[in-house]
Amino acid sequence: MVTELKKIIDEVSKDKGIDKTFLIKAIEEAICSAARKKYSLKADVEAAYNEETGEVEVYLFKKVVKDFSDPAIEITLDEACKFDKQLEIGDSVGIKLDTAEFGRIAAQTAKQTILQRMKQAEGEAIYEEFKDRKGQIVNGIVQRVEKAGVIVNLGRTESLLPWNEVIPNKDNFKRGDRIKAYILDVKKQPNDPQIILTRTHPAFLVALFTLEAPEIAEGIVKIISAAREPGQRAKIAVTSQNPEVDPVGACVGMRGLRVQNVVRELKGEKIDIVPWDADPAKFVYNALAPAKVVRVILDKEEQSMETIVPDDQLSLAIGKQGQNVRLASKLTGWKIDVRSKSTYEQMLQIGYESLLKVEGMDKKIADLLFKQGINSAEELSQVEAEELKEIGLEKHRAQLLIKAAKEFIEHESTAEN
Repeated sequence: MVTELKKIIDEVSKDKGIDKTFLIKAIEEAICSAARKKYSLKADVEAAYNEETGEVEVYLFKKVVKDFSDPAIEITLDEACKFDKQLEIGDSVGIKLDTAEFGRIAAQTAKQTILQRMKQAEGEAIYEEFKDRKGQIVNGIVQRVEKAGVIVNLGRTESLLPWNEVIPNKDNFKRGDRIKAYILDVKKQPNDPQIILTRTHPAFLVALFTLEAPEIAEGIVKIISAAREPGQRAKIAVTSQNPEVDPVGACVGMRGLRVQNVVRELKGEKIDIVPWDADPAKFVYNALAPAKVVRVILDKEEQSMETIVPDDQLSLAIGKQGQNVRLASKLTGWKIDVRSKSTYEQMLQIGYESLLKVEGMDKKIADLLFKQGINSAEELSQVEAEELKEIGLEKHRAQLLIKAAKEFIEHESTAEN
């Protein structure tokens, strides 16, 4: 049994990756706990593991007294001299215990404590390993399907792929299926760490392209942003650090092989690869592809854009149930409104006509305002006189026009109500 304990420690340390020192300490503490349970909770017990023999030596220490009142911690001089004849009153004597004497209950307590400490140590080792793998792709095997999600075996431990992280209507997993997913989070818990996986996060899409395209892994091509509606459509914005390397081509691959591999993994999800541009207007222009944009009007304060497309491109720009413009907005970080060219021109005409209705306005000034992007009486009512002064209007004339525009808007609003 002695050699068996040494064998167990060696095997557990090797198989589970747990430090031997930690295991030995856990065993020593467990046996001390069992010893105290048998003799007394007050007992001064020490245990030491002998690496050579594989034996745990346990000693019960008692104080040598003339007349003892507590046999759990005290011993008479006559009794103590049976262990060491040189002992005196006030000394401490260590009495070696036979671990077999602890009994069945004490031994069971030791076993439970050892198993618990081993489980804690294993959990700690797993957490230390996987906390640095957060943000990586892992391969596993479906262990079982539960109410909370899909339990995936990663080799040393299990992980959870929650149902809200599964590609809807596309991922149908059963026990034994091989699965590829992205480590979204690693949570530290008392015993087993919880590893959360995802197949719907945009980062999973980015990681898949990183695996497929060496140019991305090497940092030559960068994915600036990504947006997904899992299982349906996605967009990624890419740029190249090397002018000789085409970022879109690097992601597509020879004969489309790279992007096809990603699409296959994402169960047919259509992927638009968009060239990133530092100019927000150009970036949005690219992001709305395959639709062609003829004009972009920025509102930096509101972080919004009005994009004008040819009439026959309107449905393409918006996409099925607004999907294309919604993904473009997520990709660029700008709120995007799409209008057809004819609707926009009609709005401009209505706005221009409202300018002409402002008291004191003439066609020459209206044309001047229109060229500066002040397209309606309402927009004129919201500017400052100094802004109009900069385009050639005298301050006093500008103030009169702004005042007249406000009155016109107020009158129109009252008339509507």
